[in-house]
Amino acid sequence: MSTTVKAKTAPVLNSLGFAKPPAETRVVVAMSGGVDSSVVAAMLAEEGYDVIGVTLQLYDHGAALAKKGACCAGIDIHDARHVAESIGFPHYVLDYENIFQDAVIEEFADSYLGGATPVPCIRCNERVKFKDLLETARDLGADCMATGHYIQRTVGQVGPELHRAADPARDQSYFLFSTTAEQLNYLRFPLGHLKTKHETRALARKYGLEVADKPDSQDICFVPDGNYASVIEKLRPGAAEPGEIVHADGRALGQHDGVIHYTIGQRRGLGIGGLSDPLYVVKLDVDAKQVVVGPKEMLATRTVPVREINWLGDEPFMSRMEWHMGVKIRSTRPPREAIIRPISETEAEVELLTPEEGVSPGQACVFYSSDSSRVFGGGWIWRG
Repeated sequence: MSTTVKAKTAPVLNSLGFAKPPAETRVVVAMSGGVDSSVVAAMLAEEGYDVIGVTLQLYDHGAALAKKGACCAGIDIHDARHVAESIGFPHYVLDYENIFQDAVIEEFADSYLGGATPVPCIRCNERVKFKDLLETARDLGADCMATGHYIQRTVGQVGPELHRAADPARDQSYFLFSTTAEQLNYLRFPLGHLKTKHETRALARKYGLEVADKPDSQDICFVPDGNYASVIEKLRPGAAEPGEIVHADGRALGQHDGVIHYTIGQRRGLGIGGLSDPLYVVKLDVDAKQVVVGPKEMLATRTVPVREINWLGDEPFMSRMEWHMGVKIRSTRPPREAIIRPISETEAEVELLTPEEGVSPGQACVFYSSDSSRVFGGGWIWRG
């Protein structure tokens, strides 16, 4: 007597990775009101998914209406709502003003006052969008949450992996390094595979979206004019205390109106003209109220201390004494070869094989594979 064994066939997955029809797959789309997230919502709705759009109000709605060039402002809330109405899916606006104030703006102010150069967009993704908003998506019964970020999520042998976007010019991996493995399991990034922003805008026109030609946001949302110091002075009145501008060799060169007006690596606007050689800000001594300047070669840094590390590797971070990878300490610079030496699960010393200029506490240090597009997480630079 013979028996026939039927081979098991793998379940057919939809485009979001679920073994069920799109109509039975609920996805919350984080809609900023810009073209990217609007295209994501329209694309998924066209594919038949059960789409719910959610937009965050991150600061005073009345004040936000007048701000241009920033995300999550009043006009953006209007645009997101209009996209949802035109396509026909539910849309909610959530007031996250207090959460955003506590989790992002207050730390931004304190970091600047401490002489650091913070990156609030990373903290917003980490503490608001991929934390509180993600939990809201779960509460709404969503199978996943999708965003318009330019980054790729692939499923590897161990689980979901984070990879750089196909378009290097649009890649946002630097700002998403703190996405945890658990969050990555729930998140989807439908635009990460696109080669150019022109493709995104072409899709927007295909779906008939009025935001198809809307300009990209350029500034930090609560600093739309780029004047960080004025925001700090409003948040911390009297914080901009005057002091001395001193040379690294100890010479007093002039006066300043507050350390918050300066950043590491700054050359212009120092107010100490008449010197033969160009000088750069090489250190901010908050306690002494001093802006320390020196020649460009003093900006070169080889050793970078990193903490609050989020590790996205398949092996435990501490399983090796050294990791040879690429690291990026500025969003606009390419990864540089480095050796990462773990100190604990969340701390490491990073040795740059080629010195980097302008390394400052408060910036992110993001880890990249040396031979692929994979992102292995990263951490925060915590002292110069």
